[in-house]
Amino acid sequence: MEKYYGWGLPFNASVGGEKIDQLIYIFHGFMAVLFVGWFIFLIIVLFRFRARPGHKANYHLKHFKAPSYIEVAVALFEVVLLVGFAFPIMHQYRNVPPARNESVEIRVVAEQFAWNIHYPGPDGLFGKTDVNLVKVGNAIGLDPTDPAALDDITTINQLHVPVNKPVIVRLSSKDVIHSFSLPVMRVKQDTIPGQEIPVWFTAGKTGKFEIACAQFCGLAHYRMRGFFTVEEQTEFDTWLAKQVKP
Repeated sequence: MEKYYGWGLPFNASVGGEKIDQLIYIFHGFMAVLFVGWFIFLIIVLFRFRARPGHKANYHLKHFKAPSYIEVAVALFEVVLLVGFAFPIMHQYRNVPPARNESVEIRVVAEQFAWNIHYPGPDGLFGKTDVNLVKVGNAIGLDPTDPAALDDITTINQLHVPVNKPVIVRLSSKDVIHSFSLPVMRVKQDTIPGQEIPVWFTAGKTGKFEIACAQFCGLAHYRMRGFFTVEEQTEFDTWLAKQVKP
């Protein structure tokens, strides 16, 4: 997994992730230009208007117009970034794809300090959960009296998905705010106690990656590391079948 992380952006294994990368590069390039430009301007001002014998400060407003033009150009460029790049990406990811046959639907319940992964099982239905049923061996509180819960599959820190198929992840938390982060999928979303927040992505490449918690969530935050596997549909089906309890 180490080869996927290092300097620069993480390896992109997501369908459509290149649009997010493009926006990141544009933002950073733009900020670099602004930083260099304003730094040069600062040096010029410090040198040109330094205190020296024979010169008196002039307090009358006689500024040249270039800074105003530059400020307007910067504002217009930011509008272009929002309207032309950021808003379309947000719109795309706000439209959650349909569940069941056209995609894979998974629940992820965060806790200090692990990721509980919940698959609906062969019947395609998530079983009922109850916070009062949470205990050792039943981390998400599945209701054993609910028929839909009998074939449900739960894992800890092990998320498997098929390649080239939309994956809907419904996020929640048992305790504090965590942040579900799949760097190679360009996915990052806070998990909020008492809320279920959907995110979705489509993996375009197979491989073994990591799940990170991008929000400081306690003293053992560093241990909240999960494993994320993207595999072919047949391999995913085989893995899922092995997880079903007899």
